[in-house]
Amino acid sequence: MGNRADDEGTDIEIYRRPLTDTVHADTPTGAPEQLLALLDELGFERNTVRPAGDKGPTYIWHEAPGHLSEEETKRLATRAVPSLLTAGYAVSIRDYLFDRAVYRRAVEDIRAQRATPAGPPPPATGRPRRPRG
Repeated sequence: MGNRADDEGTDIEIYRRPLTDTVHADTPTGAPEQLLALLDELGFERNTVRPAGDKGPTYIWHEAPGHLSEEETKRLATRAVPSLLTAGYAVSIRDYLFDRAVYRRAVEDIRAQRATPAGPPPPATGRPRRPRG
């Protein structure tokens, strides 16, 4: 039981599973938790299959939620790409899932978030501590 990210040598492969309506976001075997958590945050649902006993790898993959329409699924998949690229991951998405206008809006959203200052730091409470020495 392999996955497309292992086969293609990418960090994330986003595609529709053949003969189904299910959109997968596959990561390589042993992908870091940071990547898996980012896919969770982006709206994909994590699935895990553990082997019986202690032998064999644990398989983890993400899917677009099944309740989404085809258009919503396409938006979810496309909007995830700029965030994944910005985080430094190599992403492959199939053309039939990619929407250029949605991608541009997602990039603009990321730029706007970066341009917005975080605001002033919260006020200090109490007296500063002196180092013990």
